[in-house]
Amino acid sequence: MRRVKLDRIDRRILRDLQNDGRMTNVELARRAGISAPPCLRRVRALEEAGFIRGYHADVNPDALGFGVTVFAQVGLSSQAEADLKKFEELVNSWPLVRECNMLAGEYDFVLKIVAEDWDDYQRFLTQKLTSAPNVAHVKSALSIRTSKHAPGVPIDVDSPDIPEGTEDDEDEDFVEEEAPARATRR
Repeated sequence: MRRVKLDRIDRRILRDLQNDGRMTNVELARRAGISAPPCLRRVRALEEAGFIRGYHADVNPDALGFGVTVFAQVGLSSQAEADLKKFEELVNSWPLVRECNMLAGEYDFVLKIVAEDWDDYQRFLTQKLTSAPNVAHVKSALSIRTSKHAPGVPIDVDSPDIPEGTEDDEDEDFVEEEAPARATRR
């Protein structure tokens, strides 16, 4: 992905879409203070640049019968890159694993796993996770409740990293920084 310097309007669009991905382009443009056509161009440019990876619904796990969330810390026998990649590929094939993060420290990975109940998780643990190749140990932590669920990242709309005079230009999308030249996307 190219380095891209976002202006205030781009950050506002990203923040608003992150909060409500179903927002209409007209509403998004109104909130950003621009008209709909340039807003749509900016959204498409942000998608193409990789800032927006996709859109999804925030589904309630409990409503679908997944009442248990477990964070499993996994240690592998080998940390060779090929072994790490094989483990990640295997994890990607397990639907109950909703997130997989490689760690620096005592454990190699932390997995966020959903299950219908504790017995369902134990079956997954014994039949899939601990029996997987290269898995040396697993430490499970049962989530009791989620008090904060904020997907994405904090986006500061008023970040001061924009050159004076560029943030209110309705037709300007965002500025790409490609060493050493800079170009404006339109």
